Amino acid sequence: MKVTVVGAGAVGATCADNIARRELCEELVLLDIKEGFAEGKAMDMMQTAPLLKFDTRITGTTNDYKKTAGSNVVVITSGIPRKPGMTREELIGINAGIVKNVTDNILQHSPDAIVVIISNPMDTMTYLALKSSKLPKNRIIGMGGILDSSRFKFYLSQAMKCSPQDLQAVVIGGHGDTTMIPLTRLATYHGTPVSKYLDPESLKKVAADTMVGGATLTGLLGTSAWYAPGAAGADLVEAIVRDEKRLAPCCVSLEGEYGQKDICLGVPVVIGKKGWEKIVDYDLDDNEKALFAKSADAVRNMNGVLTSLAV
Repeated sequence: MKVTVVGAGAVGATCADNIARRELCEELVLLDIKEGFAEGKAMDMMQTAPLLKFDTRITGTTNDYKKTAGSNVVVITSGIPRKPGMTREELIGINAGIVKNVTDNILQHSPDAIVVIISNPMDTMTYLALKSSKLPKNRIIGMGGILDSSRFKFYLSQAMKCSPQDLQAVVIGGHGDTTMIPLTRLATYHGTPVSKYLDPESLKKVAADTMVGGATLTGLLGTSAWYAPGAAGADLVEAIVRDEKRLAPCCVSLEGEYGQKDICLGVPVVIGKKGWEKIVDYDLDDNEKALFAKSADAVRNMNGVLTSLAV
């Protein structure tokens, strides 16, 4: 089993580190455009192998896609974060060019790879990768819902003073402050609704905190988060390479499901060795359906920027 992570920055390196520690593959390639950067990160990680007791072989490369040949799964983290004064169109324009170039190069050497997208804006980059690559839809997966759901569980556990591992809680919709939908109605604690333990106002606050979870960390850190996004990426890779048939919220292509088509958006899917294998239809109430439609409209508006770009 071979996995490639494109982008050796904080998120990519953390994702690679988690993949190695979990021994999800025999060979792990870390690729970056900055000279020597991926090589240095890979060497540093390999020097932890005797301490952490893993046998995954990690190699780094500067923009040499030939070394990624034969990858079963490729995680794309490349791109830049939005900077002060930067418009949405500028961010999409820059990252769209990067993601398309990476996807094209990867598939030249690993035509059968499953592609995991972490680059932002994630829903739009997942849609771009799907359309530009013309791969079967099940082989393009955006990671966002797994990260958002982990943050949802964190905020619930803080409010309930319980272990987040005892919670089932899912976020669907877009991967953005105004587009994600924490499904508080369906969240459970050991099979019982969390509404038995939290009043409506507390649940509303948990949902609001979840939606700005990324922005909160950016404000504290002065940059985007990396531990949880990297771990979420590795978690998705694990579900694929171990063929777990795990139900997880991911950004995938919709063709009528949840009332949407020609869009990539976060919904519950079963993940296995073929990528995402089926979409699970949650029985949303009218309010949740309206929120999902609103989320789709916002993401579709962002996708519209792609039509004006030469990518």
